[in-house]
Amino acid sequence: MPPKTNTPPCPCGAGTAGYEQCCGRFIGGMETPPTALQLMRSRYTAYTLGQDDYLRATWHPSTRPGEEKISERGVNWLGLEIKNHASSGDAATVEFVARYRINGRAHRLHETSRFLREDGRWLYLDGQFQERK
Repeated sequence: MPPKTNTPPCPCGAGTAGYEQCCGRFIGGMETPPTALQLMRSRYTAYTLGQDDYLRATWHPSTRPGEEKISERGVNWLGLEIKNHASSGDAATVEFVARYRINGRAHRLHETSRFLREDGRWLYLDGQFQERK
């Protein structure tokens, strides 16, 4: 049996890897996400941890918000589900559902995000909210 570790799982839910081996290496600046899907997962994790600097750094300059707070206080992120992802050259989309709770009330964010790769780095461009069916 492998030794047990006290490493907490990564909030993105990408598997059994702990935060440091999963999204932490991107958020901490040791590596750049090689795919738009990994960038999406790391951005979700950054939201859960309130890492606005990372969110701003991975946002395309043409759509990046100003200096206001990006992540919201009081949001308890509950999980991320990737519905679909596709890439073609330097463009990609990721459809996801993120579940969260505010003041005890559950919500879900269903979005298709667009990403662009510039100078070898994937950046979040924008997203379109999906209607509940």
